[in-house]
Amino acid sequence: WRVGENTDLKNVSLVHSLLGFVISLLLVFRTNTAYDRWWEGRKQWGSLVNNSRNLALKIHHLLGPENEKEERFFKKMIPNYAFVLKNHLRKNRHTHELEALDGFPITYLNNREHLPNVIAGELIGRLVALQKEGVISPEQMLFLNAEIRSFTDICGACERIRNTPIPYSYSSFLKKFISFYCFTLPLGYIFSLHYLVVPFSCFVFYVLASLEVIAEEIEDPFGEDSIDLPLVRICENIRASVTDIFERR
Repeated sequence: WRVGENTDLKNVSLVHSLLGFVISLLLVFRTNTAYDRWWEGRKQWGSLVNNSRNLALKIHHLLGPENEKEERFFKKMIPNYAFVLKNHLRKNRHTHELEALDGFPITYLNNREHLPNVIAGELIGRLVALQKEGVISPEQMLFLNAEIRSFTDICGACERIRNTPIPYSYSSFLKKFISFYCFTLPLGYIFSLHYLVVPFSCFVFYVLASLEVIAEEIEDPFGEDSIDLPLVRICENIRASVTDIFERR
């Protein structure tokens, strides 16, 4: 057997062309799936921003200046929900970001498991108490129901994204496929590229591996990396917006 222009190794380039088409489809699916998770998380937090503002606007005008104590409660607890949801998704308990209230010390959260439910329960409980006192009518409670309910819906949607990772077997297979494809790439192009096949193969491996790494980075959008969602900034925007609403007359 003699290596030359007519060797069967030249046919390997045809195989690599077919494999390249397959691997491109797999990478497109992988990247799109990961980005869909990132974008879904961003939409959920965008909904939380809007619903927090809407709830603050409604409560601010329903209560009025004669219920200053109750307004102070909602002014602090609505942003607190955003912060505890952020910490819940990141699996930490940074209570120093929360604002304390009379009758609701931050230490109350230390022994609780699902902190978003605790804050949501306090919000709903205070609204129910106001209804029983006659400050809010049943019709007004229905007026507020959509925003209150959306908090738990958003929390559940974000938990679904966090707790349902892309199957490891799929990611592992794609890594092995990329490695095999790139390691055998010089066999298919050695006769056409000669020594240039070395940087060419390295560049192809860099591109394919980078796409896989990017997909891994964005499939969990609630982390603390620079590529993840800016949850701290979103929470601070919610606090600033809600505070501005309640302080405006």
